[in-house]
Amino acid sequence: MSNPRLGLGHAPSKAHVRDGSLTGPMLQAIAFYVLAAGTIGAALAVVSARNPVHSVLFLITAFFSAAGLFVMLGAEFLAMLLVVVYVGAVAVLFLFVVMMLDVDFAALRQGFARYLPVGGLVGFVLAVEMVVVALKVATDGAASKVTGGAQASTPNVSNVETIGRVLYTDYVYVFQAAGMVLLVAMIGAIVLTLKHRAGVKRQDISAQVARTPAKGMRVVTIKSGEGIEA
Repeated sequence: MSNPRLGLGHAPSKAHVRDGSLTGPMLQAIAFYVLAAGTIGAALAVVSARNPVHSVLFLITAFFSAAGLFVMLGAEFLAMLLVVVYVGAVAVLFLFVVMMLDVDFAALRQGFARYLPVGGLVGFVLAVEMVVVALKVATDGAASKVTGGAQASTPNVSNVETIGRVLYTDYVYVFQAAGMVLLVAMIGAIVLTLKHRAGVKRQDISAQVARTPAKGMRVVTIKSGEGIEA
């Protein structure tokens, strides 16, 4: 498999049949369907697992399967990023956060049944949009108009440079929008897990600034041999 739009990968070689053995394209097709099924199954398990630790482990499985798909496309750099950055850092960080924070997940799931119809409707709409876009690109979209000339015109350009050119030129606004989505997700995670414990003194800067000597001290007259209430 190859992606001429990004200039990645190479065209599969011609099939050679030897004593009824599997050909190269057939092996690629089998590997693609296995990795794609593993990615989709792991993604569904991430959102359906009751144990948050299991969700993170399924997320790591999905990352590894997606990295295998990137390798089949010839995008070894993206596969390396997915394994090193997301599996080695982000997913492990999620696992440590989930295991160390004392989050009451039972309380968070109380409104699950109430919001399930709305979430299912949003998921259905997104799935339909993805299918429509995929069919449009596969039939008469960009995929049918792209030829192998993009890779042949720049034979000395690496995958990293090609991805950078496409990402920061054609898809720069989408890239910035993805960053905003991640920012909103980070803020949402902080809001969901932030808990204020009762009886804990916290700094109030506005009260400190508005403090006056009259509020800060009390002048009392103490008689000899008597004390004051603490």
